[in-house]
Amino acid sequence: MTPKRLHGPIRDIFPFPLLPLFLLVGIFYVNFVCRVAIAPLLPVIKADLGLGLTKAGSLFLLMATGYCSGLFMSGFVTARLSHRKTILLSAGVMGVTMLSLSQTASILGMYLLLIIVGLSAGFYLPSGIAILTDLVSREHWGKAMAFHELAPNLGFVTAPLLAEALLRLFSWRIALAVMGSWSILMGLIFLLFGPGGSHQGEAPRLNAMRSILTLPFFWMMTAFFIMSIGASFGTYSMMPLFLVSERGMSREWANTLVSLSRATGFLTLFLAGWIIDRTERKHAMILFLTLTGIFILLIGMIRNPRLTPLLVVLQASSAVCTFPAGFTLVSAMFPQSFRTLAVSLVIMVGYLFGGGAFPLGIGYIAERFSFSWSFSLLGLLTLSIIPLLLLVRSGERTDP
Repeated sequence: MTPKRLHGPIRDIFPFPLLPLFLLVGIFYVNFVCRVAIAPLLPVIKADLGLGLTKAGSLFLLMATGYCSGLFMSGFVTARLSHRKTILLSAGVMGVTMLSLSQTASILGMYLLLIIVGLSAGFYLPSGIAILTDLVSREHWGKAMAFHELAPNLGFVTAPLLAEALLRLFSWRIALAVMGSWSILMGLIFLLFGPGGSHQGEAPRLNAMRSILTLPFFWMMTAFFIMSIGASFGTYSMMPLFLVSERGMSREWANTLVSLSRATGFLTLFLAGWIIDRTERKHAMILFLTLTGIFILLIGMIRNPRLTPLLVVLQASSAVCTFPAGFTLVSAMFPQSFRTLAVSLVIMVGYLFGGGAFPLGIGYIAERFSFSWSFSLLGLLTLSIIPLLLLVRSGERTDP
Protein backbone atom coordinates (compact mmCIF):
# COMPACT_ATOMS: atom_id res chain seq x y z
CA MET A 1 0.00 0.00 0.00
CA THR A 2 1.32 3.44 -0.92
CA PRO A 3 2.26 5.50 2.17
CA LYS A 4 0.05 8.49 2.89
CA ARG A 5 1.28 11.81 1.62
CA LEU A 6 1.56 14.95 3.68
CA HIS A 7 -1.09 17.63 3.32
CA GLY A 8 -1.01 21.41 3.30
CA PRO A 9 1.99 23.57 2.32
CA ILE A 10 4.48 20.72 2.78
CA ARG A 11 2.56 18.64 0.23
CA ASP A 12 2.93 21.45 -2.31
CA ILE A 13 6.70 21.42 -1.85
CA PHE A 14 7.12 17.65 -1.51
CA PRO A 15 4.21 15.98 -3.38
CA PHE A 16 5.37 12.47 -2.52
CA PRO A 17 5.62 10.25 0.61
CA LEU A 18 8.40 11.75 2.73
CA LEU A 19 9.01 9.06 5.37
CA PRO A 20 9.88 6.27 2.90
CA LEU A 21 12.17 8.65 1.02
CA PHE A 22 13.85 9.73 4.26
CA LEU A 23 14.70 6.09 4.97
CA LEU A 24 16.10 5.62 1.46
CA VAL A 25 18.11 8.83 1.80
CA GLY A 26 19.41 7.67 5.19
CA ILE A 27 20.72 4.32 4.02
CA PHE A 28 22.09 5.86 0.79
CA TYR A 29 23.86 8.49 2.91
CA VAL A 30 25.72 5.97 5.08
CA ASN A 31 26.51 3.88 2.00
CA PHE A 32 28.03 6.96 0.38
CA VAL A 33 29.95 8.21 3.45
CA CYS A 34 31.69 4.86 3.81
CA ARG A 35 33.14 5.34 0.32
CA VAL A 36 33.96 9.04 0.26
CA ALA A 37 35.44 9.22 3.77
CA ILE A 38 38.64 7.80 2.28
CA ALA A 39 39.20 11.21 0.61
CA PRO A 40 39.44 13.39 3.79
CA LEU A 41 41.37 10.60 5.51
CA LEU A 42 43.75 10.30 2.55
CA PRO A 43 46.43 12.78 3.73
CA VAL A 44 46.80 10.74 6.94
CA ILE A 45 46.61 7.35 5.17
CA LYS A 46 49.14 8.55 2.56
CA ALA A 47 51.62 9.63 5.24
CA ASP A 48 51.09 6.51 7.38
CA LEU A 49 51.50 4.05 4.51
CA GLY A 50 54.02 6.08 2.48
CA LEU A 51 51.88 6.27 -0.67
CA GLY A 52 52.70 8.47 -3.65
CA LEU A 53 50.06 10.60 -5.39
CA THR A 54 49.47 8.01 -8.11
CA LYS A 55 49.05 5.17 -5.61
CA ALA A 56 46.78 7.36 -3.49
CA GLY A 57 44.59 7.96 -6.54
CA SER A 58 44.59 4.24 -7.31
CA LEU A 59 42.62 3.56 -4.10
CA PHE A 60 39.60 5.19 -5.75
CA LEU A 61 40.09 3.17 -8.92
CA LEU A 62 39.90 -0.02 -6.84
CA MET A 63 36.66 1.12 -5.19
CA ALA A 64 35.30 2.14 -8.57
CA THR A 65 36.11 -1.28 -10.03
CA GLY A 66 34.21 -2.92 -7.19
CA TYR A 67 31.36 -0.44 -7.49
CA CYS A 68 30.92 -1.12 -11.19
CA SER A 69 30.99 -4.85 -10.53
CA GLY A 70 28.31 -4.37 -7.88
CA LEU A 71 26.14 -2.39 -10.26
CA PHE A 72 26.40 -5.12 -12.87
CA MET A 73 25.79 -7.94 -10.38
CA SER A 74 22.87 -6.11 -8.76
CA GLY A 75 20.57 -7.32 -11.54
CA PHE A 76 21.40 -10.95 -10.77
CA VAL A 77 21.02 -10.29 -7.03
CA THR A 78 17.62 -8.58 -7.33
CA ALA A 79 16.41 -11.39 -9.60
CA ARG A 80 16.97 -13.78 -6.68
CA LEU A 81 16.18 -11.38 -3.85
CA SER A 82 13.84 -8.40 -3.76
CA HIS A 83 15.02 -4.80 -4.12
CA ARG A 84 14.48 -4.40 -0.38
CA LYS A 85 16.65 -7.39 0.51
CA THR A 86 19.33 -6.24 -1.91
CA ILE A 87 19.56 -2.92 -0.06
CA LEU A 88 19.85 -4.80 3.24
CA LEU A 89 22.62 -6.95 1.76
CA SER A 90 24.45 -3.81 0.62
CA ALA A 91 24.37 -2.26 4.09
CA GLY A 92 25.47 -5.45 5.84
CA VAL A 93 28.38 -6.28 3.54
CA MET A 94 29.52 -2.64 3.61
CA GLY A 95 29.58 -2.61 7.41
CA VAL A 96 31.50 -5.87 7.79
CA THR A 97 34.01 -4.85 5.12
CA MET A 98 34.70 -1.45 6.70
CA LEU A 99 35.30 -3.18 10.04
CA SER A 100 37.72 -5.57 8.32
CA LEU A 101 39.43 -2.68 6.53
CA SER A 102 40.13 -1.00 9.84
CA GLN A 103 42.02 -4.10 11.00
CA THR A 104 44.03 -5.03 7.91
CA ALA A 105 47.81 -4.65 8.17
CA SER A 106 48.78 -5.24 4.53
CA ILE A 107 48.47 -3.03 1.48
CA LEU A 108 47.25 -6.01 -0.55
CA GLY A 109 44.53 -6.67 2.01
CA MET A 110 43.48 -3.02 1.88
CA TYR A 111 43.27 -3.15 -1.91
CA LEU A 112 41.07 -6.24 -1.81
CA LEU A 113 38.76 -4.84 0.86
CA LEU A 114 38.37 -1.53 -1.00
CA ILE A 115 37.12 -3.50 -4.00
CA ILE A 116 34.52 -5.16 -1.73
CA VAL A 117 33.54 -1.75 -0.31
CA GLY A 118 32.78 -0.63 -3.85
CA LEU A 119 31.03 -3.92 -4.65
CA SER A 120 28.62 -3.63 -1.72
CA ALA A 121 27.93 0.04 -2.48
CA GLY A 122 27.06 -0.85 -6.07
CA PHE A 123 24.19 -3.07 -4.97
CA TYR A 124 22.23 -0.10 -3.59
CA LEU A 125 21.64 2.39 -6.40
CA PRO A 126 19.57 0.39 -8.95
CA SER A 127 17.32 -0.93 -6.17
CA GLY A 128 17.04 2.49 -4.53
CA ILE A 129 16.04 4.10 -7.84
CA ALA A 130 13.57 1.25 -8.51
CA ILE A 131 11.82 1.77 -5.15
CA LEU A 132 11.81 5.55 -5.55
CA THR A 133 10.23 5.50 -9.02
CA ASP A 134 7.57 3.09 -7.73
CA LEU A 135 6.66 5.35 -4.80
CA VAL A 136 6.56 8.65 -6.71
CA SER A 137 4.41 9.61 -9.70
CA ARG A 138 6.25 10.37 -12.93
CA GLU A 139 5.48 14.11 -12.96
CA HIS A 140 7.35 14.53 -9.65
CA TRP A 141 10.40 12.43 -10.44
CA GLY A 142 12.63 15.51 -10.79
CA LYS A 143 11.91 16.70 -7.24
CA ALA A 144 12.08 13.16 -5.83
CA MET A 145 15.43 12.49 -7.53
CA ALA A 146 16.75 15.78 -6.17
CA PHE A 147 15.49 14.77 -2.71
CA HIS A 148 17.24 11.39 -3.05
CA GLU A 149 20.44 13.15 -4.12
CA LEU A 150 20.52 14.84 -0.70
CA ALA A 151 22.24 11.67 0.50
CA PRO A 152 25.49 11.96 -1.48
CA ASN A 153 25.46 15.73 -1.11
CA LEU A 154 25.10 15.42 2.67
CA GLY A 155 27.81 12.78 2.56
CA PHE A 156 30.14 15.14 0.73
CA VAL A 157 29.46 17.82 3.37
CA THR A 158 29.74 15.73 6.51
CA ALA A 159 32.45 13.20 5.58
CA PRO A 160 35.34 15.70 5.97
CA LEU A 161 33.90 17.01 9.25
CA LEU A 162 33.28 13.49 10.52
CA ALA A 163 36.80 12.45 9.51
CA GLU A 164 38.35 15.44 11.30
CA ALA A 165 36.27 14.82 14.43
CA LEU A 166 37.28 11.16 14.57
CA LEU A 167 40.95 11.91 13.83
CA ARG A 168 41.09 14.25 16.81
CA LEU A 169 40.12 11.33 19.04
CA PHE A 170 41.23 8.18 17.25
CA SER A 171 43.36 6.82 14.42
CA TRP A 172 42.12 6.58 10.84
CA ARG A 173 41.60 2.86 11.38
CA ILE A 174 39.12 3.39 14.22
CA ALA A 175 37.39 6.03 12.08
CA LEU A 176 36.74 3.36 9.44
CA ALA A 177 35.45 0.97 12.12
CA VAL A 178 32.97 3.58 13.35
CA MET A 179 31.60 4.00 9.82
CA GLY A 180 31.29 0.24 9.36
CA SER A 181 29.28 -0.07 12.57
CA TRP A 182 27.06 2.78 11.40
CA SER A 183 26.29 0.96 8.14
CA ILE A 184 25.20 -2.17 10.01
CA LEU A 185 22.96 -0.06 12.27
CA MET A 186 21.30 1.63 9.29
CA GLY A 187 20.69 -1.77 7.73
CA LEU A 188 18.82 -2.85 10.86
CA ILE A 189 16.72 0.35 10.82
CA PHE A 190 15.85 -0.21 7.15
CA LEU A 191 14.95 -3.82 7.94
CA LEU A 192 12.38 -2.63 10.49
CA PHE A 193 10.97 0.44 8.75
CA GLY A 194 12.18 0.44 5.12
CA PRO A 195 9.58 1.08 2.38
CA GLY A 196 8.37 -1.14 -0.45
CA GLY A 197 10.75 -2.96 -2.72
CA SER A 198 9.12 -6.38 -2.30
CA HIS A 199 9.22 -7.03 -6.05
CA GLN A 200 12.21 -8.66 -7.70
CA GLY A 201 14.35 -7.20 -10.42
CA GLU A 202 15.40 -8.87 -13.63
CA ALA A 203 18.77 -10.46 -14.20
CA PRO A 204 20.65 -8.80 -17.07
CA ARG A 205 19.71 -10.56 -20.28
CA LEU A 206 22.26 -10.66 -23.05
CA ASN A 207 19.70 -9.56 -25.64
CA ALA A 208 18.50 -6.67 -23.46
CA MET A 209 22.07 -5.55 -22.78
CA ARG A 210 22.94 -5.74 -26.44
CA SER A 211 19.86 -3.69 -27.34
CA ILE A 212 20.68 -1.00 -24.76
CA LEU A 213 24.37 -0.88 -25.70
CA THR A 214 23.51 -0.27 -29.37
CA LEU A 215 21.47 2.85 -28.62
CA PRO A 216 23.27 6.17 -29.31
CA PHE A 217 21.27 7.69 -26.43
CA PHE A 218 22.85 5.22 -24.01
CA TRP A 219 26.39 6.28 -24.97
CA MET A 220 25.49 9.96 -24.86
CA MET A 221 24.18 9.55 -21.33
CA THR A 222 27.19 7.43 -20.41
CA ALA A 223 29.49 10.25 -21.54
CA PHE A 224 27.41 12.67 -19.48
CA PHE A 225 27.68 10.53 -16.34
CA ILE A 226 31.41 9.95 -16.83
CA MET A 227 31.97 13.69 -16.75
CA SER A 228 29.39 14.34 -14.02
CA ILE A 229 30.89 11.72 -11.72
CA GLY A 230 34.41 12.85 -12.56
CA ALA A 231 33.49 16.48 -11.91
CA SER A 232 31.83 15.61 -8.61
CA PHE A 233 33.38 12.51 -7.05
CA GLY A 234 36.68 12.65 -8.95
CA THR A 235 37.47 16.21 -7.90
CA TYR A 236 36.22 15.60 -4.36
CA SER A 237 38.50 12.58 -3.98
CA MET A 238 41.66 14.52 -4.72
CA MET A 239 40.65 18.03 -3.60
CA PRO A 240 42.02 17.76 -0.02
CA LEU A 241 45.41 16.64 -1.35
CA PHE A 242 45.35 19.44 -3.93
CA LEU A 243 44.54 22.13 -1.38
CA VAL A 244 47.14 20.86 1.08
CA SER A 245 50.03 20.09 -1.26
CA GLU A 246 49.62 22.79 -3.92
CA ARG A 247 47.58 25.61 -2.36
CA GLY A 248 49.38 25.43 1.00
CA MET A 249 46.31 24.94 3.20
CA SER A 250 46.34 23.01 6.46
CA ARG A 251 44.58 19.64 6.42
CA GLU A 252 41.94 20.96 8.83
CA TRP A 253 41.13 24.02 6.71
CA ALA A 254 41.19 22.00 3.46
CA ASN A 255 38.68 19.47 4.81
CA THR A 256 36.53 22.27 6.24
CA LEU A 257 36.49 24.08 2.89
CA VAL A 258 35.60 20.90 1.01
CA SER A 259 32.75 20.32 3.48
CA LEU A 260 31.46 23.91 3.21
CA SER A 261 31.64 23.78 -0.57
CA ARG A 262 29.29 20.81 -0.63
CA ALA A 263 26.86 22.40 1.85
CA THR A 264 25.74 24.84 -0.83
CA GLY A 265 24.44 21.85 -2.78
CA PHE A 266 21.42 21.63 -0.48
CA LEU A 267 20.08 24.85 -1.98
CA THR A 268 21.12 24.18 -5.54
CA LEU A 269 19.70 20.64 -5.51
CA PHE A 270 16.15 21.84 -4.88
CA LEU A 271 16.65 24.62 -7.41
CA ALA A 272 17.80 21.93 -9.85
CA GLY A 273 14.69 19.85 -9.16
CA TRP A 274 12.47 22.86 -9.78
CA ILE A 275 14.28 23.67 -13.05
CA ILE A 276 14.17 20.05 -14.26
CA ASP A 277 10.40 19.78 -13.75
CA ARG A 278 9.77 23.09 -15.57
CA THR A 279 12.10 22.91 -18.54
CA GLU A 280 13.39 20.36 -21.01
CA ARG A 281 15.55 17.85 -19.15
CA LYS A 282 18.29 18.00 -21.77
CA HIS A 283 18.64 21.76 -21.41
CA ALA A 284 18.90 21.50 -17.63
CA MET A 285 21.48 18.73 -17.95
CA ILE A 286 23.66 20.75 -20.33
CA LEU A 287 23.37 23.93 -18.24
CA PHE A 288 24.59 22.26 -15.04
CA LEU A 289 27.44 20.40 -16.72
CA THR A 290 28.64 23.53 -18.53
CA LEU A 291 28.82 25.51 -15.30
CA THR A 292 30.66 22.67 -13.60
CA GLY A 293 33.25 22.42 -16.37
CA ILE A 294 33.91 26.16 -16.32
CA PHE A 295 34.50 26.20 -12.57
CA ILE A 296 36.85 23.19 -12.67
CA LEU A 297 38.86 24.90 -15.41
CA LEU A 298 39.11 28.09 -13.34
CA ILE A 299 40.23 26.14 -10.23
CA GLY A 300 43.18 24.86 -12.25
CA MET A 301 44.02 28.16 -13.93
CA ILE A 302 43.58 30.69 -11.11
CA ARG A 303 46.09 30.56 -8.25
CA ASN A 304 44.70 33.49 -6.25
CA PRO A 305 44.37 32.23 -2.62
CA ARG A 306 41.27 34.41 -2.11
CA LEU A 307 39.47 33.15 -5.21
CA THR A 308 40.28 29.46 -4.79
CA PRO A 309 37.79 28.89 -1.92
CA LEU A 310 35.04 30.66 -3.89
CA LEU A 311 35.71 28.58 -7.01
CA VAL A 312 35.72 25.35 -4.99
CA VAL A 313 32.29 26.30 -3.59
CA LEU A 314 30.85 27.22 -7.00
CA GLN A 315 32.17 24.06 -8.64
CA ALA A 316 30.76 21.80 -5.95
CA SER A 317 27.34 23.48 -5.90
CA SER A 318 26.93 23.12 -9.67
CA ALA A 319 28.29 19.56 -9.87
CA VAL A 320 25.60 18.07 -7.62
CA CYS A 321 22.85 19.42 -9.89
CA THR A 322 23.90 17.27 -12.83
CA PHE A 323 22.75 13.99 -11.27
CA PRO A 324 18.99 14.52 -10.78
CA ALA A 325 18.85 15.87 -14.35
CA GLY A 326 20.66 12.81 -15.71
CA PHE A 327 18.74 10.25 -13.63
CA THR A 328 15.41 11.83 -14.56
CA LEU A 329 16.19 11.74 -18.27
CA VAL A 330 17.42 8.12 -18.19
CA SER A 331 14.38 7.02 -16.15
CA ALA A 332 11.98 8.75 -18.53
CA MET A 333 13.58 7.40 -21.70
CA PHE A 334 13.57 3.71 -20.74
CA PRO A 335 10.51 1.57 -19.88
CA GLN A 336 10.25 0.16 -16.35
CA SER A 337 11.32 -3.32 -17.46
CA PHE A 338 14.67 -1.98 -18.69
CA ARG A 339 15.08 0.98 -16.31
CA THR A 340 17.12 -0.81 -13.64
CA LEU A 341 19.44 -2.37 -16.21
CA ALA A 342 19.87 0.92 -18.07
CA VAL A 343 20.68 2.84 -14.87
CA SER A 344 23.12 0.11 -13.83
CA LEU A 345 24.97 0.12 -17.15
CA VAL A 346 25.16 3.92 -17.40
CA ILE A 347 26.43 4.35 -13.85
CA MET A 348 28.73 1.33 -14.12
CA VAL A 349 30.68 2.76 -17.02
CA GLY A 350 30.36 6.33 -15.74
CA TYR A 351 31.71 5.55 -12.29
CA LEU A 352 34.52 3.31 -13.51
CA PHE A 353 35.99 6.23 -15.46
CA GLY A 354 34.67 9.26 -13.59
CA GLY A 355 35.05 7.91 -10.05
CA GLY A 356 38.02 5.59 -10.61
CA ALA A 357 40.17 6.50 -13.59
CA PHE A 358 39.79 10.26 -13.08
CA PRO A 359 41.26 10.37 -9.53
CA LEU A 360 44.08 8.11 -10.73
CA GLY A 361 44.63 10.41 -13.72
CA ILE A 362 44.53 13.53 -11.53
CA GLY A 363 47.16 12.00 -9.23
CA TYR A 364 49.31 10.82 -12.14
CA ILE A 365 49.36 14.23 -13.86
CA ALA A 366 49.86 16.02 -10.52
CA GLU A 367 52.85 13.82 -9.71
CA ARG A 368 54.51 14.59 -13.05
CA PHE A 369 53.35 18.18 -13.60
CA SER A 370 50.97 19.78 -11.09
CA PHE A 371 47.44 19.59 -9.73
CA SER A 372 46.69 22.80 -11.64
CA TRP A 373 47.33 20.94 -14.89
CA SER A 374 45.08 18.11 -13.72
CA PHE A 375 42.09 20.32 -12.96
CA SER A 376 42.55 22.47 -16.07
CA LEU A 377 42.53 19.41 -18.32
CA LEU A 378 39.50 17.95 -16.52
CA GLY A 379 37.61 21.23 -17.00
CA LEU A 380 38.38 21.27 -20.72
CA LEU A 381 37.40 17.61 -21.06
CA THR A 382 34.08 18.27 -19.30
CA LEU A 383 33.24 21.12 -21.66
CA SER A 384 34.26 19.12 -24.71
CA ILE A 385 31.27 16.74 -24.49
CA ILE A 386 28.62 19.50 -24.49
CA PRO A 387 28.30 19.37 -28.33
CA LEU A 388 27.60 15.62 -28.04
CA LEU A 389 24.82 16.19 -25.50
CA LEU A 390 23.15 18.70 -27.81
CA LEU A 391 22.27 15.72 -30.02
CA VAL A 392 20.14 14.10 -27.29
CA ARG A 393 16.44 14.14 -28.19
CA SER A 394 14.80 14.07 -24.77
CA GLY A 395 11.24 14.12 -26.09
CA GLU A 396 11.39 10.58 -27.49
CA ARG A 397 10.92 7.33 -25.59
CA THR A 398 13.78 4.84 -26.05
CA ASP A 399 12.55 1.24 -26.09
CA PRO A 400 15.26 -1.39 -26.63
